[in-house]
Amino acid sequence: MNNFCLRTLLLSAALLTSVSVGFTWAVSEAMPKVIAAEGQKSATSEVSQAQTNVAQIVQPSDWAYQALKSLSDRYGCPVDHPDSIPLDNQTPLTRNQYILALQTCLPTILNHPAITPEDLTTLEQLRKDFPEAFISAEVAPPPPPAPQPSLTPRPVGGVTAGQPLRRDGPLYESESSSSNYGGLDSSSRSFPGGQINSQPETSEEYNREGYNPIDENQFLRAINSPLSTFAIDVDGASYTNARRFINNNQLPPKDAVRIEEFLNYFTYDYPEPEGDRPFSLTTEISQAPWNPQHKLVQIGLQGKRLEAENLPPSNLVFLLDVSGSMDSPDKLPLLKSALRLLVNELRETDRVSIVVYAGSAGLVLPPTPGSQKDKILDAIASLNAGGSTAGGEGIKLAYEVARQNFMRSGNNRVILATDGDFNVGISSDAELIRLIEDYRDRDVFLSVLGFGTGNLQDAKMEQLANRGNGNYAYIDNILEAKKVLVNEIGATLLTIAKDVKIQVEFNPAKVQAYRLIGYENRLLQAEDFNNDKKDAGELGAGHSVTALYEIIPVGVNSSFELPEVDPLRYQPNTEQFSGNNPDELMLIKLRYKQPTGDTSQLISQPLLDREISLENTSNNFRFAAAVAEFGMILRESKYQGSANLNQVVNLARQSQGQDVSGYRAEFIRLVEACKTLLNSPENDR
Repeated sequence: MNNFCLRTLLLSAALLTSVSVGFTWAVSEAMPKVIAAEGQKSATSEVSQAQTNVAQIVQPSDWAYQALKSLSDRYGCPVDHPDSIPLDNQTPLTRNQYILALQTCLPTILNHPAITPEDLTTLEQLRKDFPEAFISAEVAPPPPPAPQPSLTPRPVGGVTAGQPLRRDGPLYESESSSSNYGGLDSSSRSFPGGQINSQPETSEEYNREGYNPIDENQFLRAINSPLSTFAIDVDGASYTNARRFINNNQLPPKDAVRIEEFLNYFTYDYPEPEGDRPFSLTTEISQAPWNPQHKLVQIGLQGKRLEAENLPPSNLVFLLDVSGSMDSPDKLPLLKSALRLLVNELRETDRVSIVVYAGSAGLVLPPTPGSQKDKILDAIASLNAGGSTAGGEGIKLAYEVARQNFMRSGNNRVILATDGDFNVGISSDAELIRLIEDYRDRDVFLSVLGFGTGNLQDAKMEQLANRGNGNYAYIDNILEAKKVLVNEIGATLLTIAKDVKIQVEFNPAKVQAYRLIGYENRLLQAEDFNNDKKDAGELGAGHSVTALYEIIPVGVNSSFELPEVDPLRYQPNTEQFSGNNPDELMLIKLRYKQPTGDTSQLISQPLLDREISLENTSNNFRFAAAVAEFGMILRESKYQGSANLNQVVNLARQSQGQDVSGYRAEFIRLVEACKTLLNSPENDR
């Protein structure tokens, strides 16, 4: 395994959430040096073949003990830390003591300016053997704002029935080419010791997160509504945002949980596409874990994977929010660290520009070849936060720069990085959307990276990315930045199919009712499927997309109320249906366009009705079911049936598979942390 892969395998995201609270972002200086060592030899066989003792006692002779001792000696772990455990090569450690020692050392190691690829390999091995050290529900929360009124609690099934979920607290509020760019030079703002103050200026500004309400998809009768149509969604921002809440000892707001984004945060072992098709189509069927009388259907798309060196040249314009609202360690400093990671992946054929906005917009870096990394890094290092938010003016300038440097055979994209607070500039959201759609139609796409806590305008950022034929990711730590901008760089930057729509026709002889799980804000009218002028979702290189339908078979007496319609006057009124293809449960149809095409292509594939036990399904199916069940519990779905967190954990453990990147293990830890959170006295559980 090369170091490129290993850089994406390290540590759990939650750890670095806590690191951001108590430590500076010195890791931003370390990472370019780590990545620069790309060509160095991979980890030694001694590490890769080590049989780590993961028993309850870690002996001084064990590889894990010696590995941590070596890391501690080289990187100078803080021995004066009150929780430090002595590593004297004599005293065995319990597993809990070892985990505590590792947790104590990790921030120091990660923030070291000269961390080596070999040591990253060691940490990756330790992460596999001691995952508890890399995620914890005991994360120090940010400074609290002024007291907020409590929200009306709601009961949640499957956890402790009849008791309220508590969602109040500091993170939660429910809601239905000029060089003069104002306050951006190093002299415009000064901070003691060169560090940006992490404290919010006022508590009123701290608790302003915005989420659109989600009206959960209901069951529909197949006889009355045989067609279900929606656009794909490859975003994963909702999952990382929910992770941020859980790691700060809080439940995410209901409307922050978009189940389709939970599902699509993860990769699945779908087959590679064959021939000229940009993606493959996979289906699977079994029983729904939370309601065994119902069936669950999984639809999976896998985009064609491309190596980074085979990607077409890119014309990238970074549109960076450097307004006062970005003045926080988890915003602009983290953004700068994230950009440094991407800079190291740029090639000579790529062109990079940087536009900033705060009070007014300005061009910080004119179009620059990717080979001039020092020039790009210097421009990133010069950024400081200050001023109001002229997002609309900035996006106009960014699009103009992208247009002037348009690559006909390349990837032309504006990458907006912000906390989403567009409060000055273009006069209305409608005008802003029209601008984005106009450039989208000229093949300049928009991707959005969200940052920060307390001011996150999630609803607006998701809308902008959807209208711009791009994706929306929430970056809560440096490892998530690596996932999005390094490991998944092809999926983030290169669209291989646009306006991808799915339409499912259900056989009423087999299906009494159905429900699409998630995708509430991606639903389309049935006639939109054949309308090539209707915008839909985009698929990036290597992206996978997963959708789940819960089905009530014919003959099942469901406990859920199904919608009724009055008898028809001019057409037959009967639910007795005998049509063609009686063994088919549904017909799945997809339409997509080439990235610069205007005419869609059609793919059709029927799904036969089968009786397959949950135990005999693939890891893909069971893990997706676990993720969806977790999302329904967090959303307090009225359709969650017997869903419970113990079942989620069991399903996820059974389907963890190889989990090379460790994301599924992290998911299991998050669910466990959520169990603790729901039952803690602070949350009235």
